Amino acid sequence: MQVDVFAERAGGGNPLGVVFGADSWSDADMQRFAAWTNLVETTFVLTPSREQASYRLRIFTPSKEIPFAGHPTIGSAHAALEAGRVHARDGGLIQECGAGLLPIRVEGESAARRLYVQAPAARVLRSGADDMLLQAVLGEVRLGALPPAFVEGGRRWWVAEFADEASLRTWKPDHAAILTLARAGDSLGLCVFARASANPESRIANSGYDVVVRAFPAGVGIVEDPASGAANGLIAAYIAEREPQGTLARGYRVSQGREMGHDATIDVRIDARDGADAAIWVGGRSHTIIDGTVARKID
Repeated sequence: MQVDVFAERAGGGNPLGVVFGADSWSDADMQRFAAWTNLVETTFVLTPSREQASYRLRIFTPSKEIPFAGHPTIGSAHAALEAGRVHARDGGLIQECGAGLLPIRVEGESAARRLYVQAPAARVLRSGADDMLLQAVLGEVRLGALPPAFVEGGRRWWVAEFADEASLRTWKPDHAAILTLARAGDSLGLCVFARASANPESRIANSGYDVVVRAFPAGVGIVEDPASGAANGLIAAYIAEREPQGTLARGYRVSQGREMGHDATIDVRIDARDGADAAIWVGGRSHTIIDGTVARKID
């Protein structure tokens, strides 16, 4: 199946390839197929190896396997439900993947269904703008309230807040510099965000979203990601830790991808717990675009 993930309307989100019945495929078979689809990620829904799990998921970019990503998780759960491969129990699923066992909330049915994955626990490895490689990327960008941070949670990302939405949307980053930054810290790269308005009470009414995000996962060979669940999970964890009483501390809605011709909508929920211990849920809607059959493996 090919699924459009994190989109209120079909065609607005992030494409994902999902393959069923590939339990006999080798690692090389899966990698070759993912390279052939040339999608940001392709997943393989497999028989679980742990009793608690609804299914086991392997996630591949065109060049490598990765342990976890948000949009492949949400899209694969959607595809598995649509195909009748799994059924929700007590309103949820359990995904087995390289990041462990991850709970997925299932709300609604069919076209109205929304899925939310609990992001892996995150921690700030360091914060501040004194990293020379980060400075080379950000240059003269005017930063927002929170300092840049290097955050780990299933994946590693650099996170930086811009002072305003306009500067984030029009930013033309140095992608070679982001790649150097990613390789130096064994991270995916840089994700940047900005708050949609200085007036918290008017954000939803005026724009339909609270936060704008752009993600540049150069570390896995992707220039820009139109909708990134993992990046948004780490941004949310950072906000929850640093602003536990802030206007975004219980959750918010994200706009991502418009700079690439997409219009993704990502919902972030932050369970009311203490800062760094907050549970982060990232989710939204998905749409099945293609439902077909793989005629053969890629040689």
